[in-house]
Amino acid sequence: MRSGRGNDTGLNAVERQAAYSLSALFFLRMLGLFMILPVFAIYAEELPDVTPLLVGLAIGIYGLTQALLQIPFGMLSDRIGRKPVLIAGLLIFAVGSAVAASAETIYGIILGRALQGSGAIAAVIMALAADLSREQRRLRIMAILGISIGIAFAASMVMGPILNSLIGVPGIFWLTAVLALGGIVIVAHVVPAPAESHVHRDAEAVPGQFGKVLREPELLRLDFGIMTLHMSLTAMFLAYPLALQALVEENAHTWVYLPVMLLSMAAMIPFVILAESRRRMRPVFIGGVAALVGASMLMFGYHDSLAGMVLGLLIFFTAFNLLEATLPSLVAKIAPGERKGTAMGVYSSSQFIGAFLGGALGGWFHTRYGIDGTFLLCAAMAAIWLLVAWGMSEPDYLSNYLIPVGLLDEDQAFLLEGELKNLDGVAEAVVIPEDRVAYLKVDLKRVDQEVLDGYAVQG
Repeated sequence: MRSGRGNDTGLNAVERQAAYSLSALFFLRMLGLFMILPVFAIYAEELPDVTPLLVGLAIGIYGLTQALLQIPFGMLSDRIGRKPVLIAGLLIFAVGSAVAASAETIYGIILGRALQGSGAIAAVIMALAADLSREQRRLRIMAILGISIGIAFAASMVMGPILNSLIGVPGIFWLTAVLALGGIVIVAHVVPAPAESHVHRDAEAVPGQFGKVLREPELLRLDFGIMTLHMSLTAMFLAYPLALQALVEENAHTWVYLPVMLLSMAAMIPFVILAESRRRMRPVFIGGVAALVGASMLMFGYHDSLAGMVLGLLIFFTAFNLLEATLPSLVAKIAPGERKGTAMGVYSSSQFIGAFLGGALGGWFHTRYGIDGTFLLCAAMAAIWLLVAWGMSEPDYLSNYLIPVGLLDEDQAFLLEGELKNLDGVAEAVVIPEDRVAYLKVDLKRVDQEVLDGYAVQG
């Protein structure tokens, strides 16, 4: 049909600034949410009128408010701008942290954690990243954001016990409030201002697409998976710190978490390469879920043994890191390009619902059946997931590829769509004139990206 200007490789200055400043926001916020995980169950034993169920609610309640508000916050930012919503969300997060830090009862901490989750800015960050990036470079920026989340989670597992020994859990909450205020400074002075903000179907949820996304069995299977993964994580941390406390002095817990996190992150890399580069996603994925079952059973059977607990945690986090990396990759492979943002929105909400359910259900099991019952619950949830995941088929190894195509009428869009579909390595192509974007699913091992970029029209 026509050939536009090709695109330079790599990120430009604005994209780099956006990627790293928004990654810093994610990093600070994830630290604030997760640093209490390895220490809160121990701290909460000293609070008045505490029960394991209330401890579980305190840990997981942020997931409920986050799940309810993250998509509406993203949509609100389409109307009034990204930065005002980001700043408001960080202020709410800071207030929630201060409430939790000041609380003298478990109920005050539950309220504070609920407010922390109400500062639901994840979808807004993704939308702003899309505003500040060219279509062909967007996946690279999203990958940088994803890496920052993984690093923040690993860091929080190590930093939580260290900070607890220095400033205590209330001090961690106060530090979280300070980090949120630091995030506001980053938004105001470091994050670039977009020239315009609009809906990006590849990065944001679109209300009219929820029905189609929720009717896709393979996507629902993945939504169930991420929900179960975070149910298991939250429930496990209601029991693991208490079991570890009986084996190791509390101020030495860091020396359990630090090597486990480093080794688990290194151990999962070969499996990710095998799944993605060697295209063995299904067996690697199924193996990861099975490893969760094994790790939970190991902690159930040997929670009075330090070696058993350390080995169980190492297997658990190797599987967790592997599944946390492969699940969004599977969503991206399965969801049509023009519905990827909606699919990821539902997926993220499922993750946060899982954190809430893990806290509530794990707390109930801990109340009724103790530490043993909590570990057994984690094993049972993972076993159910294994049965659900077993029916998955080997995915098509397709990647999303976006091309800006400029202003087209319906006939031109139809012709371009047909032309793109005929290119070698292009499995799907949808051109949406109002978006001025072509949404493609491509096999990166076959497609000629220079040919694709030749269709790009900037401006």
